[in-house]
Amino acid sequence: MTPRKPYPSDLSDARWKLVEPVLAAWRSERRARALDIGRPPEHDLRDILNAILYVDRTGIPWRYLPHEYPPWATVYGYFAKWQRDGVFEQLSGLLRRRVRAADGRATEPTACVIDAQSVKTAPTVPAASQGVDAAKKIVGRKRSIITDTLGLLLAVLVPAASMQYSIAGTQLLNRAAAAHPTISKAWVDGGYRQHLIEHAATLGIDMEIVHRDPTTKGFALLPRRWCVERTFGWLMLHRRLVRDYEALPARSEAMIHLAMIDNMTRRLTNESTPTWRGT
Repeated sequence: MTPRKPYPSDLSDARWKLVEPVLAAWRSERRARALDIGRPPEHDLRDILNAILYVDRTGIPWRYLPHEYPPWATVYGYFAKWQRDGVFEQLSGLLRRRVRAADGRATEPTACVIDAQSVKTAPTVPAASQGVDAAKKIVGRKRSIITDTLGLLLAVLVPAASMQYSIAGTQLLNRAAAAHPTISKAWVDGGYRQHLIEHAATLGIDMEIVHRDPTTKGFALLPRRWCVERTFGWLMLHRRLVRDYEALPARSEAMIHLAMIDNMTRRLTNESTPTWRGT
């Protein structure tokens, strides 16, 4: 059978080697618990992940997957299982540590940056998981993220857009402090309130608000905060994240982890990231 021509979103051999051990271990563990262990897997894990990355990168509905990939229902089934089993978070964490080591940093961060982005939702998203961000005039969801100083994702939370920045920040900070006890410094913008700073102090984290100069007009690069703003820029290269299409907030978080997995595998293999702009 003639191999198909790869899409720009497909994993190269070098990128596949970075993620294959985690997915292979997941399949082996699942097969060990299965009753019909004699039946070989029908679909290749690399093809499955390529199809999921294609959806994340292009923004198409699952049913519109090209026929060269496995059936869309199978692909979505794997996506849902990997999300529930924490595979995307595991991959994101492993790759983040490798990127930090390659950059000459300690594998665990000592500082972080917190920010949030409100995005509109698709008509298929349940109304119960949406809200109104009055300041941004957006009906949808809010993506709250914590990154290290390289802009690499440490934690993500996708609540309704109506959730206050500080409430989402508190939940994120609790996650980050539990997973990364080495963190002792954090930066946020002026939208976060004093009680978050006080809560950070109880976790042993010195939180600093980076204020924007009120006399400055137009775009201004803010110290420390620019790295998390750049992370949002990386995410926006994935069309599935331009709007929130996922019925479940947990699936939205998985799509964000996928975008970062895509980014970090390219970074580790020195491969360029093709954009959709102008195509």
